This record gives sequence, C-alpha cells and structure tokens, in this order.
Amino acid sequence: MKFKHLAIVSMIAVISVGCANESNTKQTETPTTPKSTIVSSGGGAGAFKAGEHPTQGRVQVISEQGKRYLEFDKDFKTDKGPDLYVILHRSDAPPQSGIKEKDYVSVAQLQKISGTQRYAVPETVNLAEFKSVAIWCRKFNATFGYAPLASS
Repeated sequence: MKFKHLAIVSMIAVISVGCANESNTKQTETPTTPKSTIVSSGGGAGAFKAGEHPTQGRVQVISEQGKRYLEFDKDFKTDKGPDLYVILHRSDAPPQSGIKEKDYVSVAQLQKISGTQRYAVPETVNLAEFKSVAIWCRKFNATFGYAPLASS
C-alpha cells in the first residue's frame, strides 16, 4: 500500500515538473512585460514641493494596458501623518490648508511615505480638469506636499 502511494506521488511530481518546464519555455518565447506609455510630458514628471511638510520626488501619469496610473519615483518622500491620501487638485498649487471638496478628487490612501509607488486613476476622472497631485491629510485638511502635473 505504501509503495502504491509513493508511486502516485512520484508520478504527480514528474507531471508537475514537466508542466512547470513547459510554462517557463512559453514565458521566454513571449514577453509578458506590459508596455507603459508616459501620458504627461512636456518636461517629464512633476516635482513634488513642500506644503505643510517637506515632500520630495517626482510623479508622472502613465498609461498601461488602457489604464492610467500616478507613479511616484524612488525619490518620493514625505512626513508621516494620519489619514494621508493621494488626491488630484484642480489648481497647480493647492492651498496648504482648507481644501474644498469641489476642487479635488481622492485617488487612494497613501501606501507609504517614501519610495516608488503607483495609484490607479479612476476611469471616470478627466485628467485634463486637474493640474496637480497632492499628498493630503484628510483629518486636518492639510496639504503635505504637491506636484504640478506636466501638460500633456
């Protein structure tokens, strides 16, 4: 009985390895890396500027497989704070405090306070209506920092 189980397990292992090898071969034949297109140009990415807190790095709008993203570069950094969000603002320099609801759209909660990160722009958002990306503290209605969007 033990020998029968061992034989079955061995056959499954051989089949699994064979499938994995075939899968690896197919991956090398066809590249799976999706192409990215920078949507905002005219000087490249927008540089973050300090608002209520020091904020640095760059952001660019990219398009990949029909979806748009805000992509922060490896040099992005801001201070830690409560309730931080990535927003699109209608002006190229949002106020440091007192942002009005009609002037922005929330993209997502900030993933981390430094380094490369990417945020999907909702399909319903017309990027032409917004001139900057901001790191915004919802709790205190304070702009930590912002970056003008390069004109497309």
